[in-house]
Amino acid sequence: MLPRLAAVKSCAHNNLQYKVGSLQDNMDILKLGTRSFQSRLIVGTGKYKSFEETRLAIKGSSAEIVTVAIRRTNLGQHSKEDNLLDFIEPNQTTLLPNTAGCYTSKEAVRTLRLARELLDGHDLVKLEVLGDSQTLFPNVSETLIAAKQLVKDGFQVMVYTSDDPIVAKQLEDLGCIAIMPLASLIGSGMGILNPWNLGIIIENALVPVIVDAGVGTASDAVIAMELGCDAVLMNTAIAAAKDPLLMARAMKNAVIAGRDAFLAGRMPKKRYQASPSSPASGMLPQMQTKSA
Repeated sequence: MLPRLAAVKSCAHNNLQYKVGSLQDNMDILKLGTRSFQSRLIVGTGKYKSFEETRLAIKGSSAEIVTVAIRRTNLGQHSKEDNLLDFIEPNQTTLLPNTAGCYTSKEAVRTLRLARELLDGHDLVKLEVLGDSQTLFPNVSETLIAAKQLVKDGFQVMVYTSDDPIVAKQLEDLGCIAIMPLASLIGSGMGILNPWNLGIIIENALVPVIVDAGVGTASDAVIAMELGCDAVLMNTAIAAAKDPLLMARAMKNAVIAGRDAFLAGRMPKKRYQASPSSPASGMLPQMQTKSA
């Protein structure tokens, strides 16, 4: 086990207070910059039928961090429209303004500076600079430029990127507080297509790694957490489900289960070797069959 994963497991085990039926009541805290959170599920606010459905889904997920697309969501800049902030519990939710819809570093930096003004100096942000409108794949060169400027401006930057371990390390070295590699394309629901690259990023990162984009159902979230991700971010997986409120609860439980499984440590895989789960000692010897 590499040093980062060993340190994470050791710290979590030392702090866990085991209670029957509840591993959520522990000190296994997600730390992002200067902030700390208990929930490791981050949810978006787009694609819901209404702000009321958004509110109920957030409540059902128990998420403490909620992403907001500044260019698409009214946070008070349009006085005659419904304001998302009227549907979110300010004392229970941390907003994570993002730059969805930005295709250049200049657009992204300008958008997050606007968000800081709208939200009274809020500095925790999610940076994403897209390469094209069809795949929504990140433009890593523009992302690097924007990240450098935003960190210089005093933002605590969580950054959406590809699953390239080299780029992930470059973003960390620039001062980003969390690396957010995609699992697959945004809104695709294809799940984790390259767990190997994701594993390399996790093993080498000194900041939280959060799977962003591509989660389609609860099992995807479990896999991400079992791999050692610090959290999972999703939007479409919940909002586009047949029953978004039920899926929100499913994702909450999936993230908890995946994290617990990671901390517990799975049994080793054994090819071509069976091992009975019940004790074999003390059994009567097998009856020898007589040859005819």
